Amino acid sequence: MMQLNDPARSILQKKGGEIWTISPHSSVYQAMAIMSDRNIGALAVMEGDLLVGVIAERDYARKIVLKGKASRETEVAEIMQTPVTVTPGHTVDECMSLMTSERVRYLPVMEDGRMTGLISIGDLVNWIIGSHEDTIKHLHSYIAGSYPA
Repeated sequence: MMQLNDPARSILQKKGGEIWTISPHSSVYQAMAIMSDRNIGALAVMEGDLLVGVIAERDYARKIVLKGKASRETEVAEIMQTPVTVTPGHTVDECMSLMTSERVRYLPVMEDGRMTGLISIGDLVNWIIGSHEDTIKHLHSYIAGSYPA
């Protein structure tokens, strides 16, 4: 049963731990091409093994398109966000609160200085919806008298 106090590691286990990355020195165009090819909304920006930022589609829209910059000539480092990170032990509720307060849509999950996954606002919303669906099923069982003792 999904819960709001489940740890971030549970989300990563369910969605898989595939992490797509890009160098801060790559062009924004390359970042957008990877996101399009992989059907994802953000990339971790890595300098070797070190997480240095996150670039999202929203960064492209706000910092390239609206400012009239050229995506092929602009480096990822110029528009990436400073990462707001969590650990695998942070709860779904804590992650949602952090995203809300920091106004970010992606949280890199870090363990022992290494990135183990990237959680999106969509991942959290899906988890919360699943949690509510589980609660509703249990309440229906309870009301119908078929709830296990």
